[in-house]
Amino acid sequence: MKTLIVTGGTTDPAFAIDYVRRQGFDYFIAADSGVRFFAQAGIWPDEVLGDFDSADPVLLGELRARPHIRFHQYRPEKDAVDTELALTLAIEKKSSEIHILGGTGTRLDHMLGTVRLPGLAMEQGIPCFLVDAHNRLRLIRSRTVLTREGQYGDYVSLIPLTTKVTGVTLTGFKYPLHDHTLGGFTSLGISNEIVEPEAVVELEDGILILVESRD
Repeated sequence: MKTLIVTGGTTDPAFAIDYVRRQGFDYFIAADSGVRFFAQAGIWPDEVLGDFDSADPVLLGELRARPHIRFHQYRPEKDAVDTELALTLAIEKKSSEIHILGGTGTRLDHMLGTVRLPGLAMEQGIPCFLVDAHNRLRLIRSRTVLTREGQYGDYVSLIPLTTKVTGVTLTGFKYPLHDHTLGGFTSLGISNEIVEPEAVVELEDGILILVESRD
């Protein structure tokens, strides 16, 4: 089951609607003010959750009137942000792949926290992507193959999430590496480019943030 989560960060409606159309999702989860996107797109979510401190109460009322939509309401004083709650729900639903829209925006603290959340799915062997109009982000801890045809934009960046990532080998990239350790205070992995039909990221230990970007 391919699941879409829309949360309350910045969402470009035109991009997001087109993205949903092309991806062909099976299940939809709205996190708090993410319900706004579903109203714009004319899609009824399957699940709605959050503390609803930033959601339109009129829209919430319309959604509550739909008997097939399941609601999960939390107190504002909680230990997890709404995006984490939505991702946990998607994992519990046995999703085979999860995409998150609205996970980026003007709150840098929220965005930095959200970047780590795909690790919850990674630990369960579920691919999870944090997507906006300019970037597609995932966490990787094993060999990963990218294709020039399927890449999301022109640039690929690799940023250590763990203190260090050892045995990093890059092939098929403009700037290759061989058995390198990424870590510490460096920008070495930023803005690489795929130059072969396939590019491969290999690593021995640690977790990398893999970001595909387009301007």
